[in-house]
Amino acid sequence: MNYRKDNSAIIDDGAQIGENTRIWHFTHVCGQAKIGSGCSLGQNVFIGNDVIIGNNVKIQNNVSIYDAVYLEDDVFCGPSMVFTNVFNPRSHVTRKHEYRKTIVKRGATIGANATIVCGNTIGEYAFIGAGSVINKDVPAYALMVGVPARQIGWMCQCGVKLVADNGKLKCNDCKSVYELNNGICSKV
Repeated sequence: MNYRKDNSAIIDDGAQIGENTRIWHFTHVCGQAKIGSGCSLGQNVFIGNDVIIGNNVKIQNNVSIYDAVYLEDDVFCGPSMVFTNVFNPRSHVTRKHEYRKTIVKRGATIGANATIVCGNTIGEYAFIGAGSVINKDVPAYALMVGVPARQIGWMCQCGVKLVADNGKLKCNDCKSVYELNNGICSKV
């Protein structure tokens, strides 16, 4: 075993877990899940079968990653945030064949208690504010807040809100520069 887990965690046979990943109290990882190296799965986390988690992903306490959710490298999932996988669930109607794929791209942050409605993609280094509800695709570097979430700005890879500066977007912390081209933000 090249990862660390608390004695109360349940890891089903067949789960693939990368080197130096830490799995905390009362967490359950299903047998077909794939988890990268250097990850941290907080207390009371659930990882479904059809789940792929990249490297260096941080999943805080009380988060469930259900089937058809895929997290790329360096994603942060805040405490008690929620992923769904069925758009219109009913207890008496089986809809497992209707799971909608949700993809969270590299470096994205999802704040505490946010909800990600299934079938959407969150772009690279996007930042979803605490308590927000995402019901559509989110562009790379977008700063999203509210219910439903709306874009209120752009975020640097380092996690600081970008400011306009001579037709570009600049980070006042790490000094990175970005440009906007037809609503697409990219690092210069």
